Amino acid sequence: MTNRRNFLAMLAGMGALPAWAVRARFASLSDPVSSAQLASDPLRPQYHLLPCANWMNDPNGPIYWNGNYHMFYQYNPDGAYWGDMHWGHAISPDMVHWRHLPIALAPTPGGPDSAGCFTGTAAVQNGRVMMMYTGVRAVSVNDATVKDGDPPLRESQCLAVSADPDLKTWTKLPQPVIADPPPGLEVNGFRDPSPWRQGEGWYTVLATGIANQGGAVLLYRSKDLRAWEYMHILVHRDRTGLAGLDPFDPWEVWECPEFFSLGDRHVLIFSTAGKTYWQSGKLDEQEMTFHPEQAGIVDYGSYYAAKTQLDKAGNRILWGWITESRPLAEYKAAGWAGMMSLPRVLALDRDGRLTFRVATAVNRLRAREQALNTSAPESDVRDQLASFRVEDCCGEILCTAKRSSQPFALAISGSDESAPWLTIAYDPNHRDQVFIDSRPIPHSLPAAANLELHLYADGSVIELLVSGQIAFTKRFYYSEKLPQALRLHWTGSITAIATLSIWQIIPISKDRLTT
Repeated sequence: MTNRRNFLAMLAGMGALPAWAVRARFASLSDPVSSAQLASDPLRPQYHLLPCANWMNDPNGPIYWNGNYHMFYQYNPDGAYWGDMHWGHAISPDMVHWRHLPIALAPTPGGPDSAGCFTGTAAVQNGRVMMMYTGVRAVSVNDATVKDGDPPLRESQCLAVSADPDLKTWTKLPQPVIADPPPGLEVNGFRDPSPWRQGEGWYTVLATGIANQGGAVLLYRSKDLRAWEYMHILVHRDRTGLAGLDPFDPWEVWECPEFFSLGDRHVLIFSTAGKTYWQSGKLDEQEMTFHPEQAGIVDYGSYYAAKTQLDKAGNRILWGWITESRPLAEYKAAGWAGMMSLPRVLALDRDGRLTFRVATAVNRLRAREQALNTSAPESDVRDQLASFRVEDCCGEILCTAKRSSQPFALAISGSDESAPWLTIAYDPNHRDQVFIDSRPIPHSLPAAANLELHLYADGSVIELLVSGQIAFTKRFYYSEKLPQALRLHWTGSITAIATLSIWQIIPISKDRLTT
């Protein structure tokens, strides 16, 4: 996985080491961590999904099935480092309260996935759930689609079938359903299938990078999910316009592509260079060509490899892997790494831009509310705000603020003396931007619209949504051994606050093991 491999190495602060070196370095860092240590770690979240221990990355095959939501994910059973990719499995009645189930997919010795079961997608055919995923095996460099590994790896697309109502047991087809990249195309990667039903047949997109040209998404079609025909490149980097991302990497791969209809348009989501991007536009269903019209970034923070599903009401739900931003030695020693984002409902605005909101099911976790009385005298309002606390960094904050002629900033921290964990600022000289940790990020709100700042804080993560247009996931870490109480700090005009409420969030398990 050239692109993701370098991204993981970047997260670890090690430079672009090959995966085998990353795994070897990780494995030598510390001894296994006990359940008691994990449960008492104040940095572990209390209402985000993550394994009881070890490494998690991409969401895989999320699906609503037989009255429950199933989340599969990339998982290393050996420790808190990337490697030995299995599929973990959790089940939920509501996308919020999760229970872990046994590992769903594991590498098959001698099979096309003998070196790992990589990312994939769920599909339903004839009343059974199918998982189409990427298997990898060690090969010579001449046969590899990932040439910089040790050993080099060959990626192919595999299929597993479950007749189990709880999706606990799976039967793999012995041979890949797409064994090779398109002939004549020199690729940097060949992975992450995402099939969907359309008309009488099936289509899937696949991630790739074209050598020395950049990332691309391939399109295939099938009548039965088993025999696939390559059609053409659906979209690719063109160095200009909507597909012109910066900077250019000749080894770039557009990973984890998702392609789906939303309203009267289609949306493409893909991940590369540490960020997840979206494009929206029109699909010519006769030619199966995509014409992007709008584009943007799904999340500006520690968020990658997004995956979607339909919920029981037919809403398009987005999940993402929340990555670590601390050094590899720290998360290896902690015994866990990575978590799943909260479910986000996707929609398009009238101009075709992608919008986000956290699923309302999360509201059921709200407990004690602290609401700011904005009609009180200014000194009383400031005193109220200074007294607000989110205990154990486990809460939700919802603030609407007027874009007036005065600047303001909202900072989140663990104490009055500590450096802010996150700062959101508004400057009337830049009315079409917000500044998140001093970074200017554009929005397209009407001139009279308030800013809506919606934050979900949990252990060592904050998911921030700004007016449904901007998402920013922030990881923060502190050295104290006990959970910290989150505090708010407002600078600038207090009259800019239209409303502000804080809720304590009810943990989804009795400890921090999410079981």
